[in-house]
Amino acid sequence: MMQITYTESQLQKVAHQILTRVPSKILAFAAPMGAGKTTLIKAMLQELGAADAGSSPSFGIVNEYHDRKGKRLAYHFDFYRLNDETEALDIGVEDYFEEEVYIFIEWPEKIASLLPGDVTEVYIEIVDSYTRRISMKGD
Repeated sequence: MMQITYTESQLQKVAHQILTRVPSKILAFAAPMGAGKTTLIKAMLQELGAADAGSSPSFGIVNEYHDRKGKRLAYHFDFYRLNDETEALDIGVEDYFEEEVYIFIEWPEKIASLLPGDVTEVYIEIVDSYTRRISMKGD
């Protein structure tokens, strides 16, 4: 299991480290509210060269990101507002998992039985108001 402790000023470097070390393009971010899941994902999208820096898809459930040439780079899911897994099935989440793009998932515990076997689990722990610790494990 890889661990990284960082502050916000190191975020872009951490995003690069994660993207170069993950065994899977599907990343599930587990962390308490306010731990910085969306902020980290935005940094990862920047690192990938996304044309749009990213925002939380809390109300739309999923956002799609492209590079400056229009090529699809990633999907960002926020399942916080789901009542049950059938809502994820209704939007076709399993079809998204089959695409060859990065998939960033917030609140993965809401769809635990639907997650593919090759997901990389990213745990963000709040160390203090300025510091976070990431632990990652994948297949």
